[in-house]
Amino acid sequence: MATTIHPSAIVDDGAQLGDGCRVWHFVHISAGARIGERCSFGQNVFVGNDVAIGNNVKIQNNVSVYDAVTLEDDVFCGPSMVFTNVYNPRSAVTRKDEYRRTVVRQGATLGANSTIVCGTTVGRYAFIGAGAVINRDVPDFALMVGVPARQIGWMSRFGERLALPLASDAPVEAVCPHTGDLYRLAGQQLQLIEQR
Repeated sequence: MATTIHPSAIVDDGAQLGDGCRVWHFVHISAGARIGERCSFGQNVFVGNDVAIGNNVKIQNNVSVYDAVTLEDDVFCGPSMVFTNVYNPRSAVTRKDEYRRTVVRQGATLGANSTIVCGTTVGRYAFIGAGAVINRDVPDFALMVGVPARQIGWMSRFGERLALPLASDAPVEAVCPHTGDLYRLAGQQLQLIEQR
């Protein structure tokens, strides 16, 4: 599958794009970017030099993926969501040597207009609601909303809410209503036990 790059896009020499990527209007991908296969970059997306993007990542319109950000496979970045890389920016103070790394694990969804404050890790298949502000690490499968974001539930890999409490002293289980996958919550940690 060939990669498609719109004529208005700029892909700097040295950028690595895997097969089957789609690069839409007015995108800029910097020379040092490392991008996997089957990724989609919506209109007006910027990708910095020190950025690693896995396979099948979808980045919607008006998103800037700045240096020190890693997106694993199957991550979804909603329209106009925001990454940062400096925790305490000042126009008059140069802090390029103080970038804090941000990692978004496999399958996570970052909702429209959400903000991921640098130095955090978003867990596997976590779901960040529209407009939420993430300022601390997010557990795998966690459903996060609000400013600052708080956890209100758990999501399956398919993106369905699971009928589980936020925590449980004794292990409890739930089934994804769409796929039938089985999940187990122990304490404050959710695990996928069986795929069906």
